[in-house]
Amino acid sequence: MTDWIAIAAAADCPPGTSLERVVCDRVVALANVEGTWHAIDGLCPHQGGPLGKGSLCGTLLTCPWHGWQFDVTTGKHRISPTVRQPKIEVRQQDGQVWVRFPDGAATPNAEPPA
Repeated sequence: MTDWIAIAAAADCPPGTSLERVVCDRVVALANVEGTWHAIDGLCPHQGGPLGKGSLCGTLLTCPWHGWQFDVTTGKHRISPTVRQPKIEVRQQDGQVWVRFPDGAATPNAEPPA
């Protein structure tokens, strides 16, 4: 069974920005690309930098520590196509942004969006 988990108010992440949330012991980088939500694993594979605290330019999210860049729509590294951040399913409902992990990680207060 997979559950949707509310991770942020939509207003917390306006278009053109990203943010970091820790959910079920995982770091999530949430990005708002012109009103379309994207979520990827939030730990940069280079040295564990906080991707969600980086800068978003179009669909490109730049790690604030060492500048590694990832396309939030695919999770792919900008230069090396073999380096990829796992994507996390995301949607907005009733002013909240929800994620669903592929392995079904859940919390007791998770409620799937209708």
